[in-house]
Amino acid sequence: MRSCLAAALMVLTLHSATGAQAVQYRSTAGIEYRGGVDTGAVARAESALAVNPKNVEAILALGLAQASVMQYREAIATFTRGIALAPNNPVLYRWRGHRYLSVRELDRARTDLERGLSLDSACYGCLYHLGIVRYVQGDFSGAADLFARALPIAPEPGEFAGSVDWLWSSLSRAGRKAEAQAVLDAHADSVTAENAYARRIQLYRGVIGPDQVFTPEDTAGVQVATLSYGVGNWYLVRGDIAKARPWFERSVATSGWPAFGFIASEAELRRLR
Repeated sequence: MRSCLAAALMVLTLHSATGAQAVQYRSTAGIEYRGGVDTGAVARAESALAVNPKNVEAILALGLAQASVMQYREAIATFTRGIALAPNNPVLYRWRGHRYLSVRELDRARTDLERGLSLDSACYGCLYHLGIVRYVQGDFSGAADLFARALPIAPEPGEFAGSVDWLWSSLSRAGRKAEAQAVLDAHADSVTAENAYARRIQLYRGVIGPDQVFTPEDTAGVQVATLSYGVGNWYLVRGDIAKARPWFERSVATSGWPAFGFIASEAELRRLR
């Protein structure tokens, strides 16, 4: 009896130590990735929604707050609640599709993002994230078409850099290397962001080499996952699978599991088996 009680207490202690958060994604290797702990934003959004439970903006605010702490499945449920009230709201499909992507439910993500685009053909978030879905699924030409549409309407410099990066990657992987180079040439002086995508673009342009992509400050999981995928993909485009694989493995060994670089690295490793 005492041993059973001790074991139960140990389980409860471990559960508490992890924040008692739900599993968001379980990899094919059996690794479980859990949501984060609310620091107040989710509770405030829940309180605001309780005052007006049919307010779509309040529902969106709650879903975004949940997503900000990696409670993606909870956010999906929240956006689903919003869609039941406003089935023709493209923003709800944009965000639910994005979060289906985060938990690797790619077919559901694709359905939502395509639905969002059918309601608003100029929805940048739908274009960009549907591009990521198609890229991960290996439809590189389809992804390129979406990023080409997203690029001119990118809302800020960081998103612009991301669209240039993924457009180059999509065209390169589709075998359309002249078009990929033309993208870099056309936007060489337009990428003003200082983020992981801008660093990857410097690699693609030959401004830096693969050994210069990382700086000592690059320690956060999402940053390492994103940069590692960029280097691995650069090697893969050049036909060097042996050097590409360790970079994909490095990406998925990080804590940055929601990063698109992490998700793409998982796909590359599956394709390289």
